[in-house]
Amino acid sequence: MQPMNAPSPAPVVSPPAPAASGRRILYADDVRELRDVARISLAREGHRIECVEDGLAAFERIAADPAFDLVITDHHMPRLNGLKLVQQLRASAYRGRILVFSSELDPRVTAQYRAAGVDRILFKPVFPSELRRVLAEMFAPAAGTP
Repeated sequence: MQPMNAPSPAPVVSPPAPAASGRRILYADDVRELRDVARISLAREGHRIECVEDGLAAFERIAADPAFDLVITDHHMPRLNGLKLVQQLRASAYRGRILVFSSELDPRVTAQYRAAGVDRILFKPVFPSELRRVLAEMFAPAAGTP
């Protein structure tokens, strides 16, 4: 039993679980405000995020350093759109996951993304809570893996 005037022990705060955080993410979008929201939201979850303004900048960044766990890309961007970026990434040394944010609802475009090897497509608007859920699903340990 502690004396009444003794300080109480500091609460123990656990860090986020490694499976849920700490991913290295490259985010490509030509809208600065969306890049800012993604940077803040993903950094809060413990991810290391870099943002670029278009698909060409994303491809150049991955070519220089392919060690990203995830590339998130918009569909409509100048210089190199999301679909061409995905095609080029899958033809390169990049072996990480790819998530597309799109306002394009044409099923033919969705089929092209799937054929190119995208892991997931989310239709805009994408809310931070939805992004957190999808990332947890994408990086969940496979069944039977400790």
